[in-house]
Amino acid sequence: MKDKVELENKTILVTGSPGFIGANLVLRLLTELSFGTVISFDSMNDYYDPNLKKYRLNLISERAKTSSAKHVFVKGNLADNDLLNNIFEEYKPSVVVNLAAQAGVRYSINHPDAYIESNIIGFFNILEACRYYPVEHLVYASSSSVYGGNKKVPFSTDDKVDNPVSLYAATKKSNELLAYSYSKLYNIPSTGLRFFTVYGPAGRPDMFYFSAANRLSRGEKIQIFNYGDMKRDFTYIDDIVEGIYRVMQGAPQKTIDGDGLLVPPYAIYNIGGGQPEKLLDYIATLQEELVRTGVLPETYDFEGHKELVGMQPGDVPVTYADSKALETDYGFTPTIDIRIGLGKFAEWYKEYYMN
Repeated sequence: MKDKVELENKTILVTGSPGFIGANLVLRLLTELSFGTVISFDSMNDYYDPNLKKYRLNLISERAKTSSAKHVFVKGNLADNDLLNNIFEEYKPSVVVNLAAQAGVRYSINHPDAYIESNIIGFFNILEACRYYPVEHLVYASSSSVYGGNKKVPFSTDDKVDNPVSLYAATKKSNELLAYSYSKLYNIPSTGLRFFTVYGPAGRPDMFYFSAANRLSRGEKIQIFNYGDMKRDFTYIDDIVEGIYRVMQGAPQKTIDGDGLLVPPYAIYNIGGGQPEKLLDYIATLQEELVRTGVLPETYDFEGHKELVGMQPGDVPVTYADSKALETDYGFTPTIDIRIGLGKFAEWYKEYYMN
C-alpha cells in the first residue's frame, strides 16, 4: 500500500533540471498540472555542453508560458547548504525529486571529487532540508550501476549490492543507505529509483548512443567496448518520466510494526526496459536510423568506422532490470523499443545539429 500524494496545487522541487531526465520531468509536470509551482534547480555546470542545458531550459520556459502551473528556475549547487535551505524556507516544497548528480562511470575515474561534492554532500543537504522542512515524498535517482558485476540476471532490488565497481556506483549506493537512515530516524517517505541506461532526444552527449552519433557524423571511428559482447537494458526517456511521475504520487506508508517501532517509509524500484539488447544490435539500429533521417548517407560504410576494443574500467557486461515491483505497485512497465526510441533521437539530432 502507498500513501497517495496529490500533485495538484503543490510545490514540487526538481533538482537536476535542466538535465536530461529533470528537464523532461519538468516538461511533463508543466503539462499535467492545473495549479501549483514547479521549481527547477541546477548548477548548469560544464560536465557536458552547457548549450544543451540551455536548450532544454528554453523548452521548459516555452512550456511554462502556456502552463497553468508556475515555474521557477534557481541556479545553484546542491553543496551550497544555505541556498538549499533558503529554497525550502521560501517555497516549502511538498514533493522533492532529486535528479541532480555528477553522472558517468568513466568520468569518475579521473574526477572523483566532483562525485563526492554532488552525490554525497549534495544529497546529504537534500536529506537535511527534508528533515527540517518535512515533505510528503522524496524521490531520488539511484542507478543500475549499484548492481556492479552481479552475475545473476535480471537484477532485482532484493539482490545484494555491496560490491560497486566504480566510485559513481558507490555514491549511488550511499544515497540509498543515507535515505534509509533518514527515513528511519525522521519518518521521511523516500523512494529511490534505479535507472537503466536512459536514452532519447536531447540526452547526455557522454552517453554512448549520442557520442557515437557525433563521431559517425564526422566520419570518425567509434569504439565498441568488450569487443561488442555487452548487453544493456536501454530505457527510453518517456518511459523513465512516466515511471517517476507515477512514483511521485504514491509514497511509502508510514507504519508501526508489532513491537511499536517505526517501519521506515522507504522503497527502491528498478526502472528498466526489461529486455536487454545486444550492444551490436543497438548500434546497428542507431546507424539505420541515422541513415533514415539523413544524418548519415545511405552509402555509409559502417564496418569501416567501428573498432572493437576491450572492457573499460568500471563497466559491466550486462544490465537487465527486474521491474515487476514497479508494475505491481504502480501499474507501469517500460514499453518503448529501441527502434522507436533511436528513431526519435535521430530525428531530433538531425533537426538540432544539421538544420
